[in-house]
Amino acid sequence: MQMDYSKELDARGLNCPLPILKTKKALAEMSSGEVLRVMATDPGAVRDFQAFAKQTGNELLSHGEENKEFTFFMKRK
Repeated sequence: MQMDYSKELDARGLNCPLPILKTKKALAEMSSGEVLRVMATDPGAVRDFQAFAKQTGNELLSHGEENKEFTFFMKRK
């Protein structure tokens, strides 16, 4: 799925909680409404990103998986 985004974060090869921690840091550096594209390989990332969105108020616009690689689009609140 293609979507416009302001910043990209490569968290491939990192295990929980590093993808979420790096996402949190990246979002903190962004402006409200900007979109962050995150790539990750941690199988628990889908659950982690859903929980992170609920806890922080940042919106998980979409997520997908291709060849055991996950792509997330997070919108900064």
